[in-house]
Amino acid sequence: MKIARYEYQGSRQYGVVEAETISPVSGSIYGEFEVSSEKLPLHAVKLLPPVEPRKLICVGLNYALHAKESNAQIPEEPMIFMCSTAAIIGDGESIVLDSSEQRIDFEAEIAFIIKKQAKNRTAAEAKQYILGYTCANDVSNRDLQRKDGQFTRAKSFDTYKPLGPWVETDIDPNNLNISLRQNGVVKQSSNTNDMIFSVEQIFEFVSHVMTLEPGDVILTGTPSGVGPMQSGDVIEIEIEGIGHLTNKVQ
Repeated sequence: MKIARYEYQGSRQYGVVEAETISPVSGSIYGEFEVSSEKLPLHAVKLLPPVEPRKLICVGLNYALHAKESNAQIPEEPMIFMCSTAAIIGDGESIVLDSSEQRIDFEAEIAFIIKKQAKNRTAAEAKQYILGYTCANDVSNRDLQRKDGQFTRAKSFDTYKPLGPWVETDIDPNNLNISLRQNGVVKQSSNTNDMIFSVEQIFEFVSHVMTLEPGDVILTGTPSGVGPMQSGDVIEIEIEGIGHLTNKVQ
């Protein structure tokens, strides 16, 4: 099931996407909800970021080939950091670069969304607590990342966390093709089976650090092939079984 958040005729709500239509839902997407028989053309609505999280948690250096290209050691445990939820935008919205002179990179990632409160849970329990998965772009100012020695500022500028286009609830996240195209040219092409830590392992690790709440989003790291963006670029991320996230760069 594909669950989207959208705006239609001035109203914002959740819906279920089927083919080229979207049907409004009543109730909570984190609990029981009903799908309306009404079907709106997908092109007639504006897709919004699929959720409104309280927390946006990211994992760094989580693909083996990316670690190799970065000349970095394989981490012994997930390296996590926080980003501002104000950085989140949806499919079709523009990434606004904070500098025209510094290096700002794209990073294709699969993200997962928490369904219910989780604290000190195990990897084996992860599926009970995950609503589903979406595409993400962990936009990063490399110059500031090196200058600061940490990631918060470099990755938290407004518009630096595109998510979408929706949440897919019915896939196995551990063997999915993931790719990124910059102006139609493939720059990243990998599979989530290259992850050092699986979604389930990340879930367990983070839940032992902090209480996770419904709607919280966790980005799981990027594969090899990251590179800089320029104003005017079109960045398209595709994840097998989920869909396409497309954003233009300003």
